[in-house]
Amino acid sequence: MMHIRPIDVNDREQWLRLRCLLWPGDNAALEKEVDLYYSGELAEPEAVLVAEESGKLLGFVEVSIRPHAEGCHSRRAGYLEAWFVDQKVRRQGIGRSLVAAAEDWARNQGCTEFASDCEITNIISARAHLALGFEEVETIRCFRKTL
Repeated sequence: MMHIRPIDVNDREQWLRLRCLLWPGDNAALEKEVDLYYSGELAEPEAVLVAEESGKLLGFVEVSIRPHAEGCHSRRAGYLEAWFVDQKVRRQGIGRSLVAAAEDWARNQGCTEFASDCEITNIISARAHLALGFEEVETIRCFRKTL
């Protein structure tokens, strides 16, 4: 039976595996972030919740509180920093359960709004957000240059 719970240190390898699936590329940087999270040295995310069944992680959410989030009016918005469900178990309500748990976490932190984002080209994520009651509030492009 699947249940949602806060991550613990025993989940390190499975969480790292799922993060590497979500953000393929620089696995060493992702591993460093995981280790910094467990040591308490990482500012974001503030919490990680996992969907687990029989000792196997099926997905996770990373959440924080932001002083500003696009479309939000409060100065403390719960923020869905990351949301991932293993492809093998998608479309079973796991993602919905993870986001509901993330919303509960934010409410328990005193937040009255909850926000998220996704890449402009990620249509699947946008549809999933809309299906869970999010409303699209802005579309932005971000720029940078080296000085």
